[in-house]
Amino acid sequence: MIMHNPPHPGEILREDVLPELGLKIAEVARRLHYSREMLSRILNGRAPVSPDLAVRLERAGISTARLWLSMQTAYDLWQAEHREQPPIERFSEVA
Repeated sequence: MIMHNPPHPGEILREDVLPELGLKIAEVARRLHYSREMLSRILNGRAPVSPDLAVRLERAGISTARLWLSMQTAYDLWQAEHREQPPIERFSEVA
């Protein structure tokens, strides 16, 4: 199965969630008790959604913490799989 580049979860927040809420970044940051600067970095894909932010989003009624973290993990894993990695020698199976 080929996995296509998943979107950064911050992009989903920026493009889908915030417009639906009709709120500006500063207001969302205030309500989440989160730094406006850090939230902006996340929304622009320059920082990951942390477990703390995921819990705050869930408590604010914006999906579940597990969903936000699974989207972040999918994004991070895809990025890692597409970066150059050193040659890795497989471990032999242990009986």
